[in-house]
Amino acid sequence: MLTADRALRIALVSYRSKPHCGGQGVYLRHLSRELAALGHHVEVFSGQPYPELEPGPVLREIPSLDLYREPDPFRNPRPSEFRDWIDGVEWLMMRSGAFPEPFTFSLRALRELKARRADFDLVHDNQVLGYGLLRLPRAGLPLVTSIHHPISVDRRIELAEARELPVLSRKRWSTLIGKWRWYSFVRMQARVARQCGPIMTASQSSAADIARDFRVDPESIRVIPLGVDTRLFHPRPAPRVPGRIVAVASADSPVKGVSTLLRAVAKLTAERDAQLTMVGRPQPGGPTERLVNELSLGDRVRFVTGISDTELAELCASAEIAVVPSLYEGFSLPAVEHMASGTPLVASRTGALPEVTGDAAVLVEPGDPEELAATLRDLLDSPRRREELSALAWQRVQERFAWPAVARATVDEYQRALAAAGPAPAAGIPAGAAATKGAGPC
Repeated sequence: MLTADRALRIALVSYRSKPHCGGQGVYLRHLSRELAALGHHVEVFSGQPYPELEPGPVLREIPSLDLYREPDPFRNPRPSEFRDWIDGVEWLMMRSGAFPEPFTFSLRALRELKARRADFDLVHDNQVLGYGLLRLPRAGLPLVTSIHHPISVDRRIELAEARELPVLSRKRWSTLIGKWRWYSFVRMQARVARQCGPIMTASQSSAADIARDFRVDPESIRVIPLGVDTRLFHPRPAPRVPGRIVAVASADSPVKGVSTLLRAVAKLTAERDAQLTMVGRPQPGGPTERLVNELSLGDRVRFVTGISDTELAELCASAEIAVVPSLYEGFSLPAVEHMASGTPLVASRTGALPEVTGDAAVLVEPGDPEELAATLRDLLDSPRRREELSALAWQRVQERFAWPAVARATVDEYQRALAAAGPAPAAGIPAGAAATKGAGPC
């Protein structure tokens, strides 16, 4: 039986790991660093976009066809790019309107990990929830899964948005059919969630949603709040930029509420001088870009992407107000990063956001640009209220959100999973001998 002080050999798997504004990639980077700092050997298996890891964990690239890469999403690969039958399945699923990455990544990860099953004590699935991973326990590799929130929520919001189109319009029905096809992978994720064993999630709200939407036994779900890197995200002595509002979100994802924020900013800037800086890339010609033009926002909205962690932290700390306008959040790392920066936060009253922010943010009705605009206006007019929120936010982060604590709680779940799986595999590396070699491809 493994003991609590024995170093573990951990395979962390993630079908994509966007480094900055994607929550799964941010989680992967910080958790892998802290697990290695505790003395565990951590190898990260990821498809594109690959994570940016810090010293300690080792990156093992599992390349896909990368069919959704910018600036050429839904591309048709050259024949020379196809390596095996999994690539063929991936391309055919994409051409049929489905999103294949979780399924095809799980098959590639299964192949890699089965070949190296003696090298690891367990596998930690970062919300892949693909059929291939269910075969890992049969190969002698216990499985622990993180679900940040069930993607069924995203599907529900996007389908509701499509249903708002005119009933008899061709666009309505083509959009609905397209969304149903795109989100077909959610059925797989629900089935896998019911069979994969222990599940970790970041909030009580997400735990309830997972249990309801995926029909998972609540007893198998553990809540471990996420952390923030206060080495980067903290209040700065430099004065904040007057009128600057900042948000971090996937610009074209309806669930992130960007359209609500843009409409609120249009109302706000009709009355006073303010600017929105959005960390995220809108698709050229996509819904966000079209709305910016429709609202004639021009230079009052700036989109930034590809910035470093340090630049992101400096931007967050430079704003007078931060906004998380989402229609749903299972946790929201950006909210905690804004709070850690001491930036007064306005967030939607939905999902886990009230649980995460407590009294350290102003909560507004999701999807209501009128209320959001009025709240932003009131905060811009009240330096004293902004100072109060800043102090409350920094205090809440120090008391509740730290990555070392997240890593220790995660290791406790690993130990429970290993104990339930029975006798440990062959002995691993000695305690304290964390990996030191640099990241590199398989």
